Amino acid sequence: MVGLPLALAFLLRALGRPTWPSLLALPLAYGDSFGWGFINYLTALPLALLCCGLFVRALTGTGRRHLWASGLAACLIAVLLFHVQAFAFLGLALPWLLLTTPVPEDAGAHGLQARLRPRLPALLGVTPGVALFLSWVVLRLGQPSEVETGAPWKAWGPMLSPQNLSWKSFAQNRAELLEVLANLLRDGSDRWPLYAVGAVAVGALVLGVVRGDSSGERLLARSRLPGLVLIALGLFFLLPFDIRGYIYYLNTRYAQLAAVLAVASLPVTQPALRRPLLWASAACALLLALVLGRGFRAFSREASEWDALAEATAPRARVMGLIFDSGSRVVRHPVFLHGAAELARARGGSTNFSFALTPHSPLRYRGTPPPTFPSEWRPHDFDYASQGPAYDHFLVRGVHPSRIFGERLQRELAVAAESGNSWLVRRR
Repeated sequence: MVGLPLALAFLLRALGRPTWPSLLALPLAYGDSFGWGFINYLTALPLALLCCGLFVRALTGTGRRHLWASGLAACLIAVLLFHVQAFAFLGLALPWLLLTTPVPEDAGAHGLQARLRPRLPALLGVTPGVALFLSWVVLRLGQPSEVETGAPWKAWGPMLSPQNLSWKSFAQNRAELLEVLANLLRDGSDRWPLYAVGAVAVGALVLGVVRGDSSGERLLARSRLPGLVLIALGLFFLLPFDIRGYIYYLNTRYAQLAAVLAVASLPVTQPALRRPLLWASAACALLLALVLGRGFRAFSREASEWDALAEATAPRARVMGLIFDSGSRVVRHPVFLHGAAELARARGGSTNFSFALTPHSPLRYRGTPPPTFPSEWRPHDFDYASQGPAYDHFLVRGVHPSRIFGERLQRELAVAAESGNSWLVRRR
């Protein structure tokens, strides 16, 4: 979260622009991806912005190009290791920056070789990351895909076949573009910092138009940040939502990146106006702290029900989650969907569903994975007779255990703890 405005400030400094808009990125750090817990992707975003800044420095930083290029090489590899979607953005963003960034030596350069020479360190800096990406693609595509039409986490056909791609309509993407930037809290209060960011951005845009852009950049160089915004928006509108069995929740994640780059693209206002805009941006961050602090405290009180359930869970328990109600009174995302994993984690046990079961996960079970029903989204498919003996604990949320286990609740099972809307059932 802190890395996003810091990386944006570095990019703005590398482009020779004032850094005050970087504070506007802080309210944009919390949104849909944060609500879903996409920690890898959220980590890759500031690294991607850092790569853009390092790439520009490697082009323009005469005398230190090799140092900037070395940092670029390490950072680009880190982006790929954290999340390939941010790397895909850089696959378009870095060529755009290469074409639009003026190099100091160009003024006296004659011929292609003279123009290419100062750009070589930047190009060499991306080589290790590109080589690693190509190796990963070859290895990934070389693995046989497990095709099972209609099954979750499985391919429904060849990777890029129509039956394996899930799309959102243009109208749905357009409606979600702003919504996913601030959709954590049910009362909608987390949208107020977003509105504040919008107000500051509009004010800066008007001042830039009325007073004029003071950057002194030529038109091509001035188009670098708007071009990055268009790239992110293109990925948001043109990519599928899912590539089943490979990448999930694909296009929606780019809305956050597009918004961050949009606030960075605000006109370079007159120096006298930058301090008031800086204080206004800081006020947006303060409002965010107040709103999210209040919301997170309320959610913490709600989630305290898991403390009692964890205390009643035996060490190294095998916990099956039957989550009929994954919702929260405070936050909008289904934060209790994997509640059984929380109990298993707290007591050193295992749970019936893990992302280690999915083909795109780098984690694998050492032994035989615990059995489960076809999908955690369909707990009504649970069959105790076939699944029960493998588990000694059952977390039930949203439905009283008596409706699931019937007579077995009296004969073989017992409620070990009840907290809120959840019950922990243990074998006698």
